[in-house]
Amino acid sequence: MYTQSFDNAPPVAAKADDANPEFEARIARDESIEPNDDMPDAYRKTLIRQISQHAHSEVVGMLPEGGWITRAPSLKRKEILLAKVQDEGGHGLYLYAAAETLGVTRDALIDALHSGKAKYSSIFNYPTETWADIGTIGWLVDGAAIMNQVPLCRCSYGPYARAMIRVCKEESFHQRQGFDLLRTLCTGTPEQKAMAQDSVNRWWWPSLMMFGPHDSDSVHTNAMAWGIKRISNDDLRQKFVDATVPQAQFLGLTLPDPDLKWNAERGHYDFGAINWDEFWRVVNGGGVCNQERMHDRIKAFEDGRWVREAAAAHAAKQAKRAIDSSMKVAA
Repeated sequence: MYTQSFDNAPPVAAKADDANPEFEARIARDESIEPNDDMPDAYRKTLIRQISQHAHSEVVGMLPEGGWITRAPSLKRKEILLAKVQDEGGHGLYLYAAAETLGVTRDALIDALHSGKAKYSSIFNYPTETWADIGTIGWLVDGAAIMNQVPLCRCSYGPYARAMIRVCKEESFHQRQGFDLLRTLCTGTPEQKAMAQDSVNRWWWPSLMMFGPHDSDSVHTNAMAWGIKRISNDDLRQKFVDATVPQAQFLGLTLPDPDLKWNAERGHYDFGAINWDEFWRVVNGGGVCNQERMHDRIKAFEDGRWVREAAAAHAAKQAKRAIDSSMKVAA
């Protein structure tokens, strides 16, 4: 759901022996790169970093909403939220599988997440305090994710691009579900409308942070040159603001930015400065829910270990039976 170009580690640099004129020519022709194709090591590493970061965000992103499944106000809302959380788990599965085509194991990816070496989207380190937050996450957070992810359907790496087609279809549905939930609250009681407004007040700025640092501060420029990322952070953020303001007006909600106004000369909305100190604090572990999220993710992984071991044992038994059966037929 959420790829966020926030990693402040040194960029993956292309080495002298990484020169690959044919690869660069294919990128220039906008051809799809497939797993068995020749590719520079830096390209492979950049993809592993981005796809795994995206996959981690999907599975960690199940946590803020999962806690509200039993507290949803109706059976219909429970079903919708349960289906959405299941979708997020599926997205993580698609993306881990795509990363594995690059020669990295899923165990290594998950170990990197649990050890803190790999990051996930900072948006999930904010708490879901009220039921309205579930709608706001769908509207704003998933809306920002869609803005980020649709260009990835044209990513130069084929498995990633193909995975994103289904992910984007499902994320679009999630965004509509969130908008519908907020619309219901905004046309309800004054208390419900106030709850929706409070939620938007808290999630607006973190949603803008989802697009990552300003282009001038982003170290991962190779992703653009190689066609992995198609649109820059700042351009995506502007597109999101332009699309979201009219939706907020329709809902009757006020976006918490006194500097937000239409600029006729630019043909875009101007908006205020983002608090990048907060962004980096949350990314680097100082958010309200950083420790809680990682504790819950590791616990879920360990609690499910017996299921994975049982499935592996069953698969091994079935494989052995198939071999024994074929040997009897051959005899």
